[in-house]
Amino acid sequence: MYTRKLMLAASAAAFALTGAPAMAERGTDGDLKIIFWQAVSTMNPYLSGGTKEVYGASMVIEPLARYDETGNLVPMLATEIPTVENGGVSADLKSITWKLKPDLKWSDGSAVTAEDAIFTWKYCTAPDGGCAQGAYYEGVSNVEAVDASTIKVSFADAKPYPYSAFVGAQAPIIQAAQFKDCLGAKAPECTSANFGPIGTGPFVVKEFKPNDVVTFEANPNYRDAAKPAFATVTLKGGGDAASAARSVLETGEFDYAWNMQVEPEILEQMMSAGKGKIEVAFGTQVERIDLNPYGVDPSLGDARSTKEAGPHPALSDPAVRRALSIAIDREIIDEAGYGPNGQPTCNILPAPDIYVSTAVDWCLTQDIEGANKLLDDAGWVMGSDGVREKDGVKLSFLFQTSTNSVRQGTQALLKDMWSQIGVTVELRNISANVFFGGDPASPDTFQKFMADVQMYTNNFDGTDPEKYMAGWMCDKIPSPASGWQGENIVRYCNPEYDALVKQLGTTGKLEDRAAIAKQLNDMLSNDVAQIPLIHRGQPSAVNNTLVGVKMNAWDSELWNVADWSRAK
Repeated sequence: MYTRKLMLAASAAAFALTGAPAMAERGTDGDLKIIFWQAVSTMNPYLSGGTKEVYGASMVIEPLARYDETGNLVPMLATEIPTVENGGVSADLKSITWKLKPDLKWSDGSAVTAEDAIFTWKYCTAPDGGCAQGAYYEGVSNVEAVDASTIKVSFADAKPYPYSAFVGAQAPIIQAAQFKDCLGAKAPECTSANFGPIGTGPFVVKEFKPNDVVTFEANPNYRDAAKPAFATVTLKGGGDAASAARSVLETGEFDYAWNMQVEPEILEQMMSAGKGKIEVAFGTQVERIDLNPYGVDPSLGDARSTKEAGPHPALSDPAVRRALSIAIDREIIDEAGYGPNGQPTCNILPAPDIYVSTAVDWCLTQDIEGANKLLDDAGWVMGSDGVREKDGVKLSFLFQTSTNSVRQGTQALLKDMWSQIGVTVELRNISANVFFGGDPASPDTFQKFMADVQMYTNNFDGTDPEKYMAGWMCDKIPSPASGWQGENIVRYCNPEYDALVKQLGTTGKLEDRAAIAKQLNDMLSNDVAQIPLIHRGQPSAVNNTLVGVKMNAWDSELWNVADWSRAK
């Protein structure tokens, strides 16, 4: 029932995209009902790092290429994957040239051109734009139109793995005409475009209700006249993971439910109804804990959770951070919340296998005695109330996460484990719609991180980790100046780390790239930039009447929704 799809090696091979057999007629299968218990807040993935936004938008806006269910790179808007061998990648590795498929049209009927790609690059790199996917354009020095259908991406330095800009669900091409007035600080203000982007995908947005429901209809200008099979899609948001699972597995009300973060025994019971199944793919998802290195006291005002707030009075101490990690029994957390869909880890980079470090397993065995000694030696004295203190500062933290039964269960377990080393936490849960929404006006997003400790899952597109590891660079830290966007949620800043990322970007040999990626992982783990907990599978619920689903841990789970249909 549960299968792991772990890649043995990264691959940039060009494979032809193979879909389901051609359908007789577009829109003959009625309405496709999808439920995300974490509701979508925008249809623009450049303004939110949340997976729910990336997945929702992937049905509408597309990249030049993306990753299939096996992790192989496949063309989408491009005719083929450029390589050195076919002349698409320059011999000096400083440019990559993409060719658009002929006669590509936006859903409004206008032509897709190289100018749209140029604009997308400018959009994500505009000053004060707060692009959530900036790492995808790291090192790009120019994007130009060789002709209307040919896009040349140039890099400041040789780029042995050039598949970043315009590749994967997190870096789609947006229409220049629609977003032309949305550059820089104006980006969040373009509500109409952000809620209803004109795209090239199989569906177009009919109506968008943020944090609630998105309705789609088949794109009349989609490049395959026989697809999609479904005339409309209803993407319902809200509720909780268990009720979403029930709507597919027990009642059959919905066709597909994403992110079944539900206790394994409950899922087994639901599946006994015989109306659906759980499909799982293992990729790079890691449930992790962020420890804020900056001050978060509300009295700090606008400086709160930024560099201007100064170091956190307790969590800036390496001894505290390491003690919190080794006090955790990850086996218990895995057994209680994930079962066969997870495994304990100390790595922030858990796959593919070639990139998996074996040098940082120090966190896998709970060590309460060792954690207490660390804190004793660092001068944190146990108080009569069971809470440690040093220089008037208590080890008392606000611990936030999204609302979900597995996460609240994990919070309770962590609270008990940490109490054994003199640490107390106030537990807080926030609606996932808000927590992952990216609204710069909300104080409760995970990007703003207005707490001492927070917990969530993250991962990356594809099988090469370069752009993902770039997300911990100093210039990717969210701040008011960036509209609180940026991949470096944990605010890690280490010049040595930044230099190593840049070295990875200029390294070609796969084995050498793997060695550097492991070094980066080990640096994050040993500095306790974050506390990795569980390498998670991606379980989603699929109705037995839905065919064509190919679970994908390397891209959007909805990557091939154009091929989905109803069983006849």
